[in-house]
Amino acid sequence: MDFTYEQIAKMIDHSLLVPNLTDHDLEEGCRIGLQYNVASICLKPYYLRRCAEMLAGSTVVPSTVIGFPHGSNATAVKVAEAEQALADGGLELDMVANIGKVLSGDWDYVRRDIGAVVECAHQAGAKVKVIFENCFLQDEHKIRLCEICGEVNADWVKTSTGFGTGGATVDDLRLMRKHAPPHVQVKAAGGIRTFAALLEARAAGVTRCGATKTVEILDECRRALEEA
Repeated sequence: MDFTYEQIAKMIDHSLLVPNLTDHDLEEGCRIGLQYNVASICLKPYYLRRCAEMLAGSTVVPSTVIGFPHGSNATAVKVAEAEQALADGGLELDMVANIGKVLSGDWDYVRRDIGAVVECAHQAGAKVKVIFENCFLQDEHKIRLCEICGEVNADWVKTSTGFGTGGATVDDLRLMRKHAPPHVQVKAAGGIRTFAALLEARAAGVTRCGATKTVEILDECRRALEEA
């Protein structure tokens, strides 16, 4: 095996974003993320402060979403969301690009929109993952978004919200890794539900995966390492 459990666990952003998750579900989800020592717990914004309290002293990062799930908020609103998330202890922000503006080819707007959130986060020492929602885009859009994310120094480019009509594909992951500059990492989200899928994403150059099936993936990882 060319990996350790910790390396795989630290690829996972444990996702707690489904609308009908209750406070009890979010609390339990944070405990699971801590128990499995994932990279981050990405959860609904209103619960971020509690999540950050629970994760204090651990290596698991509290994270949340900005402009989720459609990316259509005004830039000022996205920045206000980011400021609130940072005040609540968020260290990584997953923001949705303005999909309509991308499809309109208004690249100056898209650059300003992403750049404003990146600047806000970086000033506070936090990181930003930019969600493309690839299911709505053509390759030319994905490539230009990768270039823009490099120009504004985003930390990750990310395939999907998990709430669109499709999720991560290997072809998209390879495309994004090819066209994002080396200082920008790639995150897969939407459809990473098995250990095999995570390994396939890893082979494509992915460093993070959003997952709701964290327990199943990491239990399978442990079994694979024990049997090796």
